[in-house]
Amino acid sequence: MEKQWIDLRSDTVTRPSEGMLKAMMQARVGDDVFGEDPTVIELEQTLANMFGMEAGIFTPSGTMANQIAIKLHTRPGDEVICDETAHVYLFEAGGIAFNSGCSVRLLKGDRGRFTLQQVQEALNEPDNYHLAVSRLVVAENTSNKGGGSVWDIEELRRISSFTHQKGLGFHLDGARLFNAMAFNGTQPRDYGVIFDTISICLSKGLGTPVGSVLLGSKHDITRARRIRKVLGGGMRQAGYLAAAGLYALKNNIPLLKEDFRRAQTLGKALSELRFVDEVFPVESNILIFRLKDSMPADRFLNYLKAHDILALTFGPQTIRFVTHLDFTDEMLAKVVKVLAEWKE
Repeated sequence: MEKQWIDLRSDTVTRPSEGMLKAMMQARVGDDVFGEDPTVIELEQTLANMFGMEAGIFTPSGTMANQIAIKLHTRPGDEVICDETAHVYLFEAGGIAFNSGCSVRLLKGDRGRFTLQQVQEALNEPDNYHLAVSRLVVAENTSNKGGGSVWDIEELRRISSFTHQKGLGFHLDGARLFNAMAFNGTQPRDYGVIFDTISICLSKGLGTPVGSVLLGSKHDITRARRIRKVLGGGMRQAGYLAAAGLYALKNNIPLLKEDFRRAQTLGKALSELRFVDEVFPVESNILIFRLKDSMPADRFLNYLKAHDILALTFGPQTIRFVTHLDFTDEMLAKVVKVLAEWKE
């Protein structure tokens, strides 16, 4: 019998539900490289309509969606402005340099969220040929390294107004954007009018096995199809995967509030442990906490593993828990109990 782990390493570990599998197996498909897969087309149009944007393109991963967007907005030698903890900078294998030939201006934000003033101060003088041309600003909502922190939408609106005034692109890495909306009650169209491009990941909180969608103008998405091809992202009967995305959009969005509730419960339990130094504010399904030096991180993780609970480190003495569709209330109760029973 397969061992039943309680897996808090990421929300990417979910497996399709019976309903999602049924939708996948019943999908109408065609050759998407020829633009003939009806389910892929439906997914792209559904998300574009939700966000009030013109078009979308289905990609195998969020990293590819982000990298396509960066290449759309820049030319080799340009500069991308983002937070120092941004996924596009830390966790996409140097793709900004490799794929687009751009340098990066890093901002020291508040748990992944920077301000309009920081963007203004980071902007290079366009006539100074000694400096890279500032071309693109990237925000991440929620911020993974920020502990699932959620952006103030008014700050995003202010940054958007400035970037458009200056002729810069503004891209949103929306890998967990639906988690942010579950927290603050914002709507997809609130973001569609702010950003030039948005990447939406379907395989994290929404629980699909594969895929992201990049949203933007018809002109940009037409160009994105060529870039996707260059990156090797063209898929054939991809409707079987896209069907999972359509199912998730119809059924799983309301469940994100449950992920948030469970993360809050874990945060409270952790804050009561004397060997936990700090618990980041819980605003979505990601929970980051720091252990005191008296509790080595590997010792803590080994204790959890001995009780069939998986987690991972996220920096020195720092641990990340991520709640998700496959993390139930019964599992939550067990984790809280195991934490409370820790003995030196």
